[in-house]
Amino acid sequence: MASDLELSAMRHAITLSALGLGTTSPNPPVGCVILDQRGTVVGAGFHRRKGEPHAEAHALNAAGGAARGGTAVVTLEPCNHVGVTPACRQELINAGVSRVVIAVMDPTSRGEGGAAMLANAGVEVETDVLRDEALTVLEPWLTATVRRRPYLTWAFAMDGGHQSAAEERLLLDLRANADLVIAGKTIEEGIPGGHASAHFALPGDADIGIGLPQWLSASYEAGVRTTLVVGHEHAAALRPHLHAVDELVVALPRTDPFQAAEVVHADLIPLGFALVEVAPHPDWLTSRMRRLRM
Repeated sequence: MASDLELSAMRHAITLSALGLGTTSPNPPVGCVILDQRGTVVGAGFHRRKGEPHAEAHALNAAGGAARGGTAVVTLEPCNHVGVTPACRQELINAGVSRVVIAVMDPTSRGEGGAAMLANAGVEVETDVLRDEALTVLEPWLTATVRRRPYLTWAFAMDGGHQSAAEERLLLDLRANADLVIAGKTIEEGIPGGHASAHFALPGDADIGIGLPQWLSASYEAGVRTTLVVGHEHAAALRPHLHAVDELVVALPRTDPFQAAEVVHADLIPLGFALVEVAPHPDWLTSRMRRLRM
């Protein structure tokens, strides 16, 4: 069972992993913390973008020789294949860590899997440690990977004005976590220039009203794993395809509470979604809904 120090290290790793949101795709956002034999943090890192060192490599480089005999705490199962970078499970073995603590297993792992290969090499492995907390960062990537289409967030204001202050605020608040942003007829990276150009490309067309499933599939093949669509003007394209929407973020005018409740129950929480957050602003309330896990 994971120790208190390991649980604390995992929460540290989860926080670090979020620093890769909006730039790692098509790779996952991952964080790693290295503890020495006494349980002291001696290294930490996160994955920034495909083609650059993975979280484990950054953390091991920071730890140096102090990693030997220590513990690697990582949010996603260490990879088991040599691609643009070396296999992380082998780097952990080479560094001499004696234990690896993993939050989420990787459905894309090659062969037996990184955890199995670590165990075969004599490394103690514990899995599913703070899994639900790690999914706050990893779930969009996992959803995209399993369904082979980007995790889709639709954000809009109930007043219907696509240039409203509320929608501009939603765009500013949410874009940094998304690979791709569609606002009006404009399509761009959530973080301009954030991805590795060799592994990521913008779709040439922002008109999601024509063949949304095909558009999403093409975006996935181009390296996109998360897409943010902003504006009530996209309702005609998205409402018939709510099965493809993973998250709804809706700004409601601050009005009579009975009217607001009626709007929420009537229009804003479709079947299959759950309300997960409500945040107040001076002139509106923002409600966030996520599709229930399959």
